[in-house]
Amino acid sequence: MSPRAVEQQALLDQLQHIACGLSQTFAPFCEVVLHDLRDPTHSILAIHNNLSGRQAGDPTTELGLARIADAGFPQVVANYANQFADGRQAKSTSIGIKDSSGTYVAALCLNVDLTLFRSMQSLLGQFSTLADGAAAQETLDPPGVQALRMRIDQFAARLASTPRSLKPEERRQLLRELKKEGYLDVRRAVEVVAQHLGVSRATVYGDAK
Repeated sequence: MSPRAVEQQALLDQLQHIACGLSQTFAPFCEVVLHDLRDPTHSILAIHNNLSGRQAGDPTTELGLARIADAGFPQVVANYANQFADGRQAKSTSIGIKDSSGTYVAALCLNVDLTLFRSMQSLLGQFSTLADGAAAQETLDPPGVQALRMRIDQFAARLASTPRSLKPEERRQLLRELKKEGYLDVRRAVEVVAQHLGVSRATVYGDAK
């Protein structure tokens, strides 16, 4: 192995530990991904607190390709708006790592699921709202899909977690509450719940029993 290859591998080995430490510190709402930019078609070396559904061996992103193409590309791109495949909003930071020659070797990426924080913000807003004296209003319409997602987010926020990080017993408790409150009567409810929790429909059916 050439001296340059030895240096690059040493960088990647150290980054593995950094990624692991960051993921444990910011679990469960921050996904940490380590990319090996020497192999862009299979760049993901490690993915912790998996929120995006990607796997080790998956290809790099547009930012990774930009760094490979241009050594002058910014090393740190922080707090940019991003989105997971299922529509959840995220805040991301991407850090490029260079070797001693100035060549990009790796990228360390943090993807924060904003669901928990927005749910907490919503709950705080609801808690601090005062009645304005208007007549009480009520609707008998069944809760819609958006309301179902919000209800799941609020349940996870109560546990300082995210929907996809709920433990099996927590998930079963959620399904019991959704069933009791009529949310499972919403059209496509099981499909929506499964997608939002990152589990199969069979799992949702089983948890709802």
